[in-house]
Amino acid sequence: MRLAKTQRQHRIARLLEDHPVTSQVQLVELLAATGVVATQATVSRDLEELRAVKVRRSGGDAVYAVPEYEERVEPEDHLRRVLGEWVVEVAHSGNLVVVRTPPGSAHVVASAVDRAGVADIIGTVAGDDTILVVAAERAGGAKVARRLSALAGL
Repeated sequence: MRLAKTQRQHRIARLLEDHPVTSQVQLVELLAATGVVATQATVSRDLEELRAVKVRRSGGDAVYAVPEYEERVEPEDHLRRVLGEWVVEVAHSGNLVVVRTPPGSAHVVASAVDRAGVADIIGTVAGDDTILVVAAERAGGAKVARRLSALAGL
């Protein structure tokens, strides 16, 4: 079946959330498995419009991710999934928390933290493989680090 562009892009974003997609050909095949017909050129344009980026996972594979895509799930569930998949270490000092990720994926995690609206987090700054999380003074970095570590399963 052929879907409208917005429907197809929504399907692509969901597939990227649910599967470690390493190539456009693999994505075309996943779409076909769900009954959606799309060419590699169409998928390429869709990925660009979705602002999908390739990020390196902890296992070493580079996979597509759409940082701004939000599933219709509870923000904490989405955050738990993202942290569990991408975070490799959490440390703190004062009201600052440092979160480490595989190279090239810090922005994915920072976006998920920002979008989750965690009460004790003022904001994040992402580099390549490191995120600086600023905790509210009343909460402190230790409390926020424990929460992020727990959500990440560390």
